[in-house]
Amino acid sequence: MYLTKSTTPIIGSVAIILGFIMNGIFNVQTMIGIDNIGLCIILFTIVVNMLMTPLTFQQQKFSKLQTRMNPELQAIQKKYKGKNSDQAAMAKMNEETQAVYAKYGVNPMGSCVQMIIQIPILFALYRVIWNIPAYVDKVKAVFAGLSTSLLNTAGAEEFLSEASKKLTVSFKTFNENTIIDVLYKFKPDNWDGLFGKFPALSDQITSTRTNVDRMNTFLGGLNIADSPMNIIRTAWTNKAIILLIAAVMIPLLAALTQWLNAKLMTTGTQQANGKEEAANDQMSQTMKSMNTMMPIMSAVFCLSLPVGMGIYWIAGAVIRSIQQVVINRHLDKIDIDELAKKNLEKLNAKRAKNGLPPEKMNSNAHISTRNIETSNYGVSASKRAELQKRASEVAANTSSGTSNAKPGSLAAKANMVKDYNEKHGRK
Repeated sequence: MYLTKSTTPIIGSVAIILGFIMNGIFNVQTMIGIDNIGLCIILFTIVVNMLMTPLTFQQQKFSKLQTRMNPELQAIQKKYKGKNSDQAAMAKMNEETQAVYAKYGVNPMGSCVQMIIQIPILFALYRVIWNIPAYVDKVKAVFAGLSTSLLNTAGAEEFLSEASKKLTVSFKTFNENTIIDVLYKFKPDNWDGLFGKFPALSDQITSTRTNVDRMNTFLGGLNIADSPMNIIRTAWTNKAIILLIAAVMIPLLAALTQWLNAKLMTTGTQQANGKEEAANDQMSQTMKSMNTMMPIMSAVFCLSLPVGMGIYWIAGAVIRSIQQVVINRHLDKIDIDELAKKNLEKLNAKRAKNGLPPEKMNSNAHISTRNIETSNYGVSASKRAELQKRASEVAANTSSGTSNAKPGSLAAKANMVKDYNEKHGRK
């Protein structure tokens, strides 16, 4: 295992799988003579996002159901507003809330589970793209000869250690793998410094740099290992207008595609709830703030990170936007009430296996809170009516007085009520 591979639990294992996919893509590119890392990142992003489509679809379906449930959930919250100290009321609020989730066949933790699955995948993606030579054999091989020579060259460790600090690369151990780690992050000025420092290795340095530039050059001039900020400075000094525009477009496209992706994700919610209601909803306000900040953050990050990360960021946002359009159109065709019915059938099948009674759905697809209201003592209205009816029947069938009734029994209590009413002239 290369030292540059991630050793973080779970994330490291996922990164190895993703690295295997990227390695396969790059091998195919090499076979057809297009060994370009920028193109490999785009293809890799497409493949991974396509593999994650089922998770994305499930998450969006949950969000659409959540949108339908929100008015009912908010009505329940409004009903019990200010009753936080009343344990009975809070118990009923939880019961009614669970009834809404059960009606739609939705697990309240469903969205969280999907996010938990996606988080290690996203972190692993960054690790693979950040350390491509650790996962793509043919890229690592380009550096192999030079790294071996530097390992046996006096002064190389000090030079690379100093360069790693500016490149924010870990360089705790001096070996071939960590040398490749640093060389892969080299910018043009770092290569010039290496060439001047070790003239005896000039041929190897020139050959390696040529091959690396060929693999790293994207859109005619962008070095994916360099940051847009550094490229902008160099292009401005050299008056390279085309390169300058290309470097500026990376953070701008990152912000634009992120905004578009967020816009498409919230479209379904706004259509379902109505723009006015969505604007007044606290969650919608929070999402609106995030949708404003995320594009700005994307631009800032992609300005300082290597171009390769920016390419991944942009490609991922574009692919997710396309997926979102397709998913939104598919979900718009789905009858939510029918979907809720199917989900409820699945839930009841599981409840039947556990010996539990089935949940029921009201015909109008809304929980009627009046049907499950209770008194302050936790007795339902229907139960109270039943007890009162039984008490009346017992009272009617019992002779006057309480001499024939067992003390403390329901009959005795009914007779007491009857005697009291007769004494005070009540019917």
